[in-house]
Amino acid sequence: MSTPNTHFGAAEIARMLSPVKKIYFIGVGGIHMSSLAHITHVRGFGVGGYDRSESALTRRLAEEGIPICYTLEPEQLDGYDAVVYTVAISPDNPLYVRAEEMGIPRISRADYLGYIMEAYQNRVGISGMHGKSTCTSMCAHTFLAAGANPTVLSGAELEEMGGAYHVGGEEHFLFEACEYMDSFLDFYPTIAVILNIEMDHPDYFTSLEQIRTSYAAFAAKTGPGGCAIANFDDANVRTALEYYNGELITFGMTNKSSDYTAANVRYVGGKPEFDILFRGTFLCHVALAVPGAHNILNSLACAAAAHRCGISPELIGEGLSTFHGAKRRMEFKGHLRGADVFDDYGHHPTEVRATLDGLAKMGYERIWCVFQPHTFSRTAELFEDFVTAFENADRILFADIYTARGDEVNPTEVSSAKLSDRIGERADYYADFAAIAQELNENVYAGDVVIIMGAGDIYRLYDLLALEA
Repeated sequence: MSTPNTHFGAAEIARMLSPVKKIYFIGVGGIHMSSLAHITHVRGFGVGGYDRSESALTRRLAEEGIPICYTLEPEQLDGYDAVVYTVAISPDNPLYVRAEEMGIPRISRADYLGYIMEAYQNRVGISGMHGKSTCTSMCAHTFLAAGANPTVLSGAELEEMGGAYHVGGEEHFLFEACEYMDSFLDFYPTIAVILNIEMDHPDYFTSLEQIRTSYAAFAAKTGPGGCAIANFDDANVRTALEYYNGELITFGMTNKSSDYTAANVRYVGGKPEFDILFRGTFLCHVALAVPGAHNILNSLACAAAAHRCGISPELIGEGLSTFHGAKRRMEFKGHLRGADVFDDYGHHPTEVRATLDGLAKMGYERIWCVFQPHTFSRTAELFEDFVTAFENADRILFADIYTARGDEVNPTEVSSAKLSDRIGERADYYADFAAIAQELNENVYAGDVVIIMGAGDIYRLYDLLALEA
């Protein structure tokens, strides 16, 4: 069972932390938690943290002088004045319980992030049920390339930032706004970007109506002088913002009445090239280095946010055209028997479909897709959508469902094997990564492409593949 978000708000957290000198992070190895630990360390606090396993993210923090523990010993909290925790921990976590016994503040990650961001002038929150990390990375690259020096907190690592965060100036704060458990309602955006709305996280959200209500509340957080930047191709987004009373800036590919639209779209080697129009007038030309029609929409959202923040159209076009993607978002990993191999974090049917559609435009002879479903609840709720999401794949290799939370219950005895059986002869289920690796190592050829997808531990497969640069 997850631990709930706190909702103290920035003013109360500022009061709580006024005497605090040292803050401990429970679950510090998460991509957002590690970023917050770093920012807190830079701000002059003493910082320590716990995570259940060592990773590149925890090693980076340790190299900065932040002590990291990998065992649960309540004494680790001695000397610390406050705790920041991820909601993924259980309420009986020994460190969380120890903090209660000590009477020190316990603040959830989202609530703490809301407190951190209030120091910045333009707070751009990128939200959506999928695509957030890619669009946040695209914005980060565009702002950095334009010399705007933003502070960034993303869900994906970006090469030029050397990780998932960048501590820059106090004019622009770009952040990924996660909707799970309504975390984004603890944030204070001045610009709320909404990429899409559809069903996901069925372990928390029970209906699309609930999700639309949450996104409407997120947009309303912008307050006087703020704005929402919304994808008006998406009917759920339009419905969610029907009563939004702030400044509304829209973008879309099919909805030509949108403020930002794409014109003269063509694909060169599977990668989109197009003009961005602002209210019918040419703004800039973009030749993307990443594939997929979904990245046109990401570009329009990024252009709208950058334009609103004062970045020139010329620099927007240059920034978008030099964006080469983020880590684990269609990331090229090497060659296998002459085939190109890519890594992707996609775990929602819409993400799978969009990525495979982009690959289908790139001229490969066969598309191999390795997929690790993420959580029983998502796989069960969206089962029929997953069945049709792999239409552009010639071969689909399913790994077991990854359970992100150890106490997760399998609601309908859903399984990867059942998903494979429904899809038919193009798909097979494999009981372990070694069997998947053997299938790939023996049967892919030059001219093929392999895309390995999932938000769990599917990345461990690469150690078993005979990859070449």
